[in-house]
Amino acid sequence: MPDIALLAGGTGTPKLLAGVRRLLDPTRVAVVGNTGDDVELGGHLVCPDLDTVLFDGAGVLDRERWWGIAGDTTATHDRLQELAADVGLEPGPRYLPSEAQTEGRRIARHRRFSGVAEFMEIGDRDRAVHLTRTGLLDEGHTLTEVTRTLADAFGLDVSLLPMSDDPVATLVHTDEGPMHFQAFWVARRGEPSVEGVEFRGAAEATTTPAVREALSAPVVVGPSNPVTSVGPMVALDGIREALDATPVVAVSPFVGREAFSGPAPDLMRGTSREPSTAGVAAAYPWADAFVLDEADPTELDRPVVRTDTRIDGPTDAERVTRAALDALAGAGAEVR
Repeated sequence: MPDIALLAGGTGTPKLLAGVRRLLDPTRVAVVGNTGDDVELGGHLVCPDLDTVLFDGAGVLDRERWWGIAGDTTATHDRLQELAADVGLEPGPRYLPSEAQTEGRRIARHRRFSGVAEFMEIGDRDRAVHLTRTGLLDEGHTLTEVTRTLADAFGLDVSLLPMSDDPVATLVHTDEGPMHFQAFWVARRGEPSVEGVEFRGAAEATTTPAVREALSAPVVVGPSNPVTSVGPMVALDGIREALDATPVVAVSPFVGREAFSGPAPDLMRGTSREPSTAGVAAAYPWADAFVLDEADPTELDRPVVRTDTRIDGPTDAERVTRAALDALAGAGAEVR
């Protein structure tokens, strides 16, 4: 069992990991990554939240975008755009037919896109990771096994675990119809009005023994999007129960009603949640304590540790991590 586990989605928790590495032995840290954002694009599986942790831990993450590999070339991506333009094909997200979403390869499930004029920019070295991942999955390995292999290749010091080996797709229901989260956020920049969020496949997906073991340790939830980063994990059978049974501290991604970044406010409103720290607390009934910004006026019914929660670098991350560890200690969990 690790000394501590983190739930990771988006950029909030990966940013926090810089502080965790400064204060704790990273080899005793488990990171459970959201896979609801994963897409099968042009035949290869892209796992954005897992890869952010993977690339950041290896020191190769593009920290300007918090996506992809720094300094990567995009020759293949650029040529895909040129070819589509040359033959008059429309750019943008191109879902494969509905029957293709559930038939054939096991990694499918309502997240399959054509590679024609791919709507997500995939760097050339980044693409090699996705091709390797998909090839190993096709050879019969689980996503957990494949993630461990990639982590070894990149020299990752923490234990990185996908939330499940089964496919789950985060679908955003909008005034323009349902669309995968990546189509909503990357292609449409969050412009459609949100009417709901669905974690398709979550009812059939199961957690892995590795995740269940990790979540028997004290848990920190970083300042990630409560709906599309943390939501898919909590929707899985077994994770909510694990969080109920262990000390959990959550770092709010809001300061009062102001979010640090991303589409969290619109997604929370679209799922009938108040877009605020109070709304996060209501969405996290399993959290025993919270870390809030010192400027956050919210009063909660659970213990709170306050600090400056903005994370712009390792020093900030260390400060927020100290606050999270203090909050865990107040919840009865001493992490060394």
